[in-house]
Amino acid sequence: MPRAANILDRDLGLLEFNRRVLALAQDSRTPLLERVFFLCILTSNLDEFFMKRASMFSRRGRVLDELKLRRFREVVTELQAQQAACFKDDICPALAAEGIHLVPWEELSKAEREETAHYFRRNVYPVLTPQAVDTSHPFPFISNLSDSLVIRLIDPDQNEPFFARVKIPQQLPQWIELRSSAGKNERRYTALRAMIQNHLGELFPGMTVDTVLPLRVTRSAVVEMDHGDTSDLLEQVEEELRERRQQFAVRLEHPPKPDTWLLERVMDEFGLSPVQIYEMPGELDYTDLKDIASLPIPKLHYPRWRPRAPLGLENPEQGIFKAIRKRDIFVHHPYDSFDASVLRMIRAAVDDPDVLAIKMTLYRTSDDTPFIPWMIEAAESGKQVTCLVELKARFDEQRNIRWANALRDAGVNVVHGVLGAKTHTKCMLIVRHEQGEVRSYAHIGTGNYHPVTANHYTDMGLFTCKPELTEEVATLFHYLTGRARKVQFNELLVAPMNMKQRFLDMIDREIDHQVAGRPTRIVAKMNQLEDQEIVQALYRASQAGVRVDLIVRGFCTLRPGVEKLSENIRVVSILGRFLEHSRVYYFRNGTSKKLQGEFYIGSADWMHRNLERRVEAVTPVYDHNIRKRIWNILKVMLSDKRQAWEMQADGSYIQLFPEEGDTGAAVEGTQQALLERNARRLVSNDRWRDTWLPQRSADSLVSGRRPEPRSESRR
Repeated sequence: MPRAANILDRDLGLLEFNRRVLALAQDSRTPLLERVFFLCILTSNLDEFFMKRASMFSRRGRVLDELKLRRFREVVTELQAQQAACFKDDICPALAAEGIHLVPWEELSKAEREETAHYFRRNVYPVLTPQAVDTSHPFPFISNLSDSLVIRLIDPDQNEPFFARVKIPQQLPQWIELRSSAGKNERRYTALRAMIQNHLGELFPGMTVDTVLPLRVTRSAVVEMDHGDTSDLLEQVEEELRERRQQFAVRLEHPPKPDTWLLERVMDEFGLSPVQIYEMPGELDYTDLKDIASLPIPKLHYPRWRPRAPLGLENPEQGIFKAIRKRDIFVHHPYDSFDASVLRMIRAAVDDPDVLAIKMTLYRTSDDTPFIPWMIEAAESGKQVTCLVELKARFDEQRNIRWANALRDAGVNVVHGVLGAKTHTKCMLIVRHEQGEVRSYAHIGTGNYHPVTANHYTDMGLFTCKPELTEEVATLFHYLTGRARKVQFNELLVAPMNMKQRFLDMIDREIDHQVAGRPTRIVAKMNQLEDQEIVQALYRASQAGVRVDLIVRGFCTLRPGVEKLSENIRVVSILGRFLEHSRVYYFRNGTSKKLQGEFYIGSADWMHRNLERRVEAVTPVYDHNIRKRIWNILKVMLSDKRQAWEMQADGSYIQLFPEEGDTGAAVEGTQQALLERNARRLVSNDRWRDTWLPQRSADSLVSGRRPEPRSESRR
């Protein structure tokens, strides 16, 4: 097989991943409102696919690769047809059986029509802006992913058609609850878009509303700019944000049987070709259903869970620095409490007069994050505080700019990383004065310092004060804040310096052990696998006889199970209530006992961008008990037949199902099995609420707030 044929198309792999997301909505074993939420996620994922990937094959008014766009269209239209059928034929009847009715406009009762008319005039009418197009009114700007109604109006005096547009306000609920006809234990909703469409006459008095076309436009998020003459990164990113709002359209979505005059007018305005036009068989925008998906009906959601204080941090009376001095501490979120570990460490560092310096990276965080005010508080108390804020974290740029300015105004040392590379690493360093000497403590993780997503993404982290690791974390921060041509790391794997070569060397080392007859194995868990050099190295390992197990949530460009190429490679994808976000790498390294092999956790996937165009950090794990716990987590995932999909050589996936006699994770699935193990631990998060973390709601500490539907690639 030619080398190029060994590499699968990453874009088609990403769309294939969304087939697995859709399957979670189609699966009757998934709680009903969670199924609705997975429909939202699918739409959000496809939106970002067009904004970031499909846009690379288009330009304003010009299709660069029609063959590629037609292939995308073939897969996407199939997904959307299945999404619509799932919603209409399965989920809507199931919602109705639970007393949740999504009522089409034509089925509203007289009382409900009167109720919606009152709601429209009081709450919607003042917000709307009707926009006509004529010699004095230019074609309106239609922003990315906004829902609109475009209208053909007839002036009775002139008997000529006019074009108009009304934007559906996203600030209002997209499904309006109706109370006038709702029975006991019943909820009835109608769509805001339908309400506005049926009251357009009030927006254009004296005109005849001839035809209406709902539509949704997707714009490119890829901005190509020359920053050669600009030295201020903040200024560059702000300019990119302004440019992104005006980027060219790459997709237009509309319902069936559109008015030709209206559709052609919009296509001409945006320079869209037929291959970029999508006729939606169901809802125009399933992300509008997020409020329905979030209804507080416990029996229709996944069971609530209570994060536990991590092993080693069970005692709230024991200081966290003392606990870390005893041994390295491992955390696995959301099973282990983010609040009782990461937040606790930062809060302790802010309050501790012996702490000299706090350094951390921020790639993504929440609007109400405690990290920002705490870092400001630490700086104002005289501590040396450094925060690396990555301004180019796509779609979070505006928030990060705001946080960077707030930190800088408070005297925090704010930097934005290394020129030409995103800083994606997740690490923190605390420097403390102890008994006449200085000791450093580090946290190195796989996920963002984000208190909300920490309740919904699986991530791992290591707390350590081992000098061989903390000294290199300090070196990493010096590299990020200073300027250096050559930086050496012996313990940490750091991209773009030594990480890729170290991984390649470790794969080749397994091959050498296999040839020499020593024990070998590679197990790797990540979000995506795409780097071609890594893929070819894994093929060589398989051909030598090394067993390779890959747990890859998203797309994978490697072909597993190909005779004489990759027959020793297995690839599985695990999806469920939590987004699998942790990155783990294991190499047996010829050792007689598996736990004597090498374990690594960190921020990097095996993708070209992570290994060569981003600053990433992966740490070795030395503690035997932590290695044992990580190995057991990997074993659970590799035995899963409930949440797991196995990849085939052609890039498709087969969903696994438990067989007779299977027990444990094979039946329960990875996440339920780990939740049950976690529940058997004695100390829950509850003990911590009133001791060290004030002004945090009990609900957020128990189950977390559901984040907005987000693309799987934005991690």
